[in-house]
Amino acid sequence: MSTSDAALIQKIVQRDESALAALYDRYAGLLSSVLNRILRDTQASEEILQDVFFQLWRNAAQFDSGRGSLPGWLVVIARNRAISRLRRHNPSEGEELLETSVIVPSNLESAVVQQQLLGRVKGALENLSADQRAAIELAYFEGLTHSEIASRTGDPLGTVKTRIRTAVESLKRTLSP
Repeated sequence: MSTSDAALIQKIVQRDESALAALYDRYAGLLSSVLNRILRDTQASEEILQDVFFQLWRNAAQFDSGRGSLPGWLVVIARNRAISRLRRHNPSEGEELLETSVIVPSNLESAVVQQQLLGRVKGALENLSADQRAAIELAYFEGLTHSEIASRTGDPLGTVKTRIRTAVESLKRTLSP
């Protein structure tokens, strides 16, 4: 049985490098996926990934499991750093990404929990209108900006933004505990 995130965090607070390595092995793939979708730059994604785990090493004691899961916390840190990097190069793209955040609190330590969460997310996506679902899929799964979605679909930018905003609110309501 694998060691829990909470136990590994406590070991990191005590400066146990093997605990950091275990969390890196557990969550680096997830974070890399998020970073690559946002940045579309492997080198930048790798730099931010290393920064996120260095921040975890320095600030492990700040993690509060009562406020959310460790992978959720790490994803938020990674996403915020990626958006900050985008803003330095293309300010409007970073703003669009911030507007459409959905955080799903969950403990992703086990495959069973991951499958349950995946089922909930798929169900929530199926409840969206076809236009909303398409916009969300383009934004989150293909990493397109609002402007890129409007260009691809031929819909006005305002319509795309409204669809995504409405869909995100619906997903938040459906997926909230």
